[in-house]
Amino acid sequence: MASLLQGRLPINQDLLLMQKGMLMRKVRSKSWKKLRYYRLQDDGMTVWHARQAGGRAKPSFSISDVETVRGGHESELLRNLAEEFPLEQGFTIVFHGRRSNLDLVANSVEEAQVWMQGLQLLVDFVTNMDQQERLDQWLSDWFQRGDKNQDGRMSFGEVQRLLHLMNVEMDQEHAFQLFQTADTSQSGTLEGEEFVEFYKSLTKRAEVQELFENFSSDGQKLTLLEFVDFLQEEQKEGERASDLALELIDRHEPSDSGKLRHVLSLDGFLSYLCSKDGDIFNPTCLPIYQDMTQPLNHYFINSSHNTYLVGDQLCGQSSVEGYIRALKRGCRCVEVDIWDGPNGEPVVYHGHTLTSRIPFKDVVAAIAQYAFQTSDYPVILSLENHCSWEQQEMIAHHLTEILGEQLLSTTLDGQLPTQLPSPEFESEPQELSPRSKDKKEKKVKAILCPALSALVVYLKAVSFYSFAHSREHYRFYEISSFSEAKAKSLIKESGNEFVQHNTWQLSRVYPGGLRTDSSNYNPQEFWNAGCQMVAMNMQTAGLEMDLCDGLFRQNAGCGYVLKPDFLRDAQSSFHPERPISPSKAQTLLIQVISGQQLPKVDDSKEGSIVDPLVRVEIFGVRPDTARQETSYVENNGFNPYWGQTLCFRVLVPELALLRFVVKDYDWKSRNDFVGQYTLPWNCMQQGYRHIHLLSKDGISLHPASIFVHICIREGIEGVES
Repeated sequence: MASLLQGRLPINQDLLLMQKGMLMRKVRSKSWKKLRYYRLQDDGMTVWHARQAGGRAKPSFSISDVETVRGGHESELLRNLAEEFPLEQGFTIVFHGRRSNLDLVANSVEEAQVWMQGLQLLVDFVTNMDQQERLDQWLSDWFQRGDKNQDGRMSFGEVQRLLHLMNVEMDQEHAFQLFQTADTSQSGTLEGEEFVEFYKSLTKRAEVQELFENFSSDGQKLTLLEFVDFLQEEQKEGERASDLALELIDRHEPSDSGKLRHVLSLDGFLSYLCSKDGDIFNPTCLPIYQDMTQPLNHYFINSSHNTYLVGDQLCGQSSVEGYIRALKRGCRCVEVDIWDGPNGEPVVYHGHTLTSRIPFKDVVAAIAQYAFQTSDYPVILSLENHCSWEQQEMIAHHLTEILGEQLLSTTLDGQLPTQLPSPEFESEPQELSPRSKDKKEKKVKAILCPALSALVVYLKAVSFYSFAHSREHYRFYEISSFSEAKAKSLIKESGNEFVQHNTWQLSRVYPGGLRTDSSNYNPQEFWNAGCQMVAMNMQTAGLEMDLCDGLFRQNAGCGYVLKPDFLRDAQSSFHPERPISPSKAQTLLIQVISGQQLPKVDDSKEGSIVDPLVRVEIFGVRPDTARQETSYVENNGFNPYWGQTLCFRVLVPELALLRFVVKDYDWKSRNDFVGQYTLPWNCMQQGYRHIHLLSKDGISLHPASIFVHICIREGIEGVES
């Protein structure tokens, strides 16, 4: 089965050496350093480890889990062990999501280079896979798991076990019939392409075939005109349907003759529906599509709370990795709590707690390196200064020396500004320095030294007393921070005033002090009032971070999302608690049709198969917040069918987010999480769409998806939510 991918894998000396295996030291801390034998498997896609060469091996990671590979010099942990191990012999494997990094030390610089170069080659290969190659890899992974004796073929007993692993409960006689049909060599086992044919027989999509035949006159193909009809009638593609049909046939029809005749086969139709073109997320919302020339206060800004923490608020680890992860996921406002440290060097940690400490200069160096890898737009540093005069001088020194020209140290045109700059200020006239992206907010706890005070350009922190006081005494370049409790109270008591306040001044909301476990609040209620910087504990996965990721998934994930016009109008009458729809309300009809290749909730329970249900949740203003769910399908995570329609009414669609969640029904306890996907209402495509599910950490669960039909109607008459 490995041959499906091996034919496309790069042939490389590093990979051959990795497949022989190497003894390396796994490092978790200064005191935990243990020898392990690592080997790249023959499939080229998984790495296993054992205590010694020839020992009992178990899976360590899949190449698809890896985001990148860093040298020892970039590892916070390995730098602390530089006296024990040469940094050139160490490297770090960085995984997607919130999984901890893997720090390894090889026996020589040459061996470290073999693994660093080989792993990065494979990561790049996986990143550039097309849809078919990703499916091949997925099938190869399953074949490896099902082939228990690793002889490269699967008996019917192994296939039965694999079906349970894949969430399929099937009549034994029917399964054996499919097995025999696929076993064209009549060897009593399935190899390579035979297993692929067996998989195809499992994944026939009756609901897609029925849809195809509804528009096909002969049931064999969609002519160009038939496909245009489908795109216009069902997919609501409008006038562009004719041109789009030609593009999609060229992109998805597997046969050359079909492309020449401008027709789409069933396989091509399914390819389209499963691709990004058939995704629920509108592709026009993926690049930068919003006006980026408005003042900063007109945008929601992806913001992090206590960014240095990768655990809880009392005893958790402080790490520069917190900044790297936040910046790489598009965060544009990071928080730095700075205290006096030893030897005149300021440190970063959560004051008056047992959290670990990291040098401030290391934090600034990480920000300098990673600030603009994901987004070119400005990064705001929220500096909470607790330092003495002398160490403030050192803070200013590190900021100016390490950030250099990245640091904005004067107003853009050298004149007294009349409004905040836009995220795209580098393209505005009279620009002073081109890649100048960082801006500083200072929370003043004591008198600032002149050197540090001079770096406060646009965002000066001020205490909030009342909205009337702010209007009378404050300026547009000043910013107030609100605890979640204070912000909630203001929204309830003076929601419209809060909205108007946020049209001309920035507000930052942060989690309450009782959230010592680094839990998060629901950010939606603060966005409803136009609060720009709603700071999140990004190290904590869950519903709240799904909403944050969902909002900022649009606009190229740049970390800035333009607020609706009624949250940018200084005379706005909008009240988040008592909304009168600023535009026409809408009704949403969602037919939840089917699911595909849903993952098991617990891989350790071989015999258990999920009983999936789909819950659709709407988050927005209070009257719009609702949820509904389908019934559950018993013992089928592979291709469950629901065919149920859910109906919602929404007063303010401009603020609404949709969250699709798949759960494993459990009559004895809470339903278990299987996967989710969250997106803004305005980025949703109508018609027959696939929703490609993500894990709790926001990582793709490919090829897991749900198939739905989306219909949006104007008005809310006669609809119950």
